[in-house]
Amino acid sequence: MLQIPLWKRVTIWVLVVLGLLSALPNAFYTRVETHNDAVKAIETAGSTPERVAAVEGWPGLLPSSLVNLGLDLRGGAHLLAEVQVEDVYADRMDGYWPEVRDALRGERETIGTIRRIDSAPGELRVQISRPEGMARAMEVARELARPVVSLSGVGQTDIVVRADDDILIIELSEAEKLATNDRTIQQSLEIIRRRVDEVGTREPTIQRQGADRILIQVPGIGSAEELKALIGTTARLTFHPVVGRTSDPEADPGLRNLLLPSMDEEGLYYVVEPTPVVTGEELVDAQPSFDQNGRPAVNFRFNPTGARKFGDYTAANIGAPFAIVLDDEVISAPTIRDHIPGGSGIISGSFGIQESTQLAVLLRAGALPAEMIFLEERTIGPELGQDSIEAGRIACIVAFAAVLIFMAASYGLFGVIANIALLINVGLIFGLLSAIGATLTLPGIAGIVLTIGMAVDANVLVFERIREELKTAKGPARAIELGYERALSAILDANITTFIVALILFMLGSGPVRGFSVTLGLGIITSVFTAIFVTRLLIVMWFERRRPKTIEV
Repeated sequence: MLQIPLWKRVTIWVLVVLGLLSALPNAFYTRVETHNDAVKAIETAGSTPERVAAVEGWPGLLPSSLVNLGLDLRGGAHLLAEVQVEDVYADRMDGYWPEVRDALRGERETIGTIRRIDSAPGELRVQISRPEGMARAMEVARELARPVVSLSGVGQTDIVVRADDDILIIELSEAEKLATNDRTIQQSLEIIRRRVDEVGTREPTIQRQGADRILIQVPGIGSAEELKALIGTTARLTFHPVVGRTSDPEADPGLRNLLLPSMDEEGLYYVVEPTPVVTGEELVDAQPSFDQNGRPAVNFRFNPTGARKFGDYTAANIGAPFAIVLDDEVISAPTIRDHIPGGSGIISGSFGIQESTQLAVLLRAGALPAEMIFLEERTIGPELGQDSIEAGRIACIVAFAAVLIFMAASYGLFGVIANIALLINVGLIFGLLSAIGATLTLPGIAGIVLTIGMAVDANVLVFERIREELKTAKGPARAIELGYERALSAILDANITTFIVALILFMLGSGPVRGFSVTLGLGIITSVFTAIFVTRLLIVMWFERRRPKTIEV
């Protein structure tokens, strides 16, 4: 007859209690958020009386996970950036030049002397003094080709070699350009994500759009300008040998040398060699600190490869100046006093504590592989987000009230039980959202409102089936039991198909569509759970207590 084993009852109530406990912090959002921020601050920067008080503002035994609010609810910054992937082509050719130069010098008897000449980005042009040796020069250059590392470029090489009279031309192949573009975008995505995560923002949306664009949405940040300052800097750190210094911004630096301004001294320019000794890509750590004079600085450390290059160069160039260049500006140009074998050093300049901290963040996250142009930027104020929250709250209340009234009016006591289960259902949705760290957006609220309307569908099917069984069954207990058993297949069919749609929306959609699909999918799971288990358990507990001879649904 109508029985539920004790272990199953305990399991159902344990799951309900855990879900509601997970949802509880969202009822005290500001207090819990302050508590979480204080915990992170103590872990990274140490404790203060204010942080300790903030931590004590929420009991440590209770969960502290919150539903993250999206950009449209919390306010924040929105950027659409275009990555200049062509910049990477020139860097690739500059990296090829030492290898090509050394290989061609080994064939000097055949091709004569060589000289690199100016070329378009993505091309390497080398002039040889003996044009009759061009065939051998092309053969040597082709031997340096490597296979393209991508699924679409299987069987192809990364460079194309051709000749124009006495000029050897090397450029990236189309397959390599496509692979390079993809790697550049992926690297940019990862570096932007690291930079944003370093400053402790919550649940940013960072995703690729089209071939060369990146969408960046960061809730809770002050403005689009603040976000641009954080991620828009290329932060390309390089270390160059210094050729000379000048105060003339129009001075000729010499063949292929670079004329770079000093960040410390206005009007001072350094002439440096174009090929860096080491780059920021070989950096493994950077931390804000102070130099020997007590000024803000940044400590850095190279990986083994960078440390070896750095150590070899400093050992061979004691007494020579050495330029530390960040984004085409010389931060400082210290003189090498001694061999530096450990691969670590310090960057000091005319910047404050905040600038040194931000520089360390940028260097730790890595250099953006290419410049980004911002095509669209918006700052969404918290007032607009608050308006969205209020609109969503009103929609939820109206939906709730309509469903509660309808169920109570249509099914009496059974409708009231269904309403209690509906309240539990909404709490479980927020508990799951908090547990998985999901982001709630305005479309996500729409998913919750839709779930409220759909949540009682299963109960309607059960109650209507119980009505039918009451006409033929021997008693109310048997009618309730048959009602749940025979409505189960229809409930599962309807919810499984809707869940599949939510899953497809999540897999193929992006942004608002995914936010809607997450709350809809979780709502389906909790609705089925509350309809099949929680509502049934409440009805069984009521039936066991009252033992009615007849029931009305």
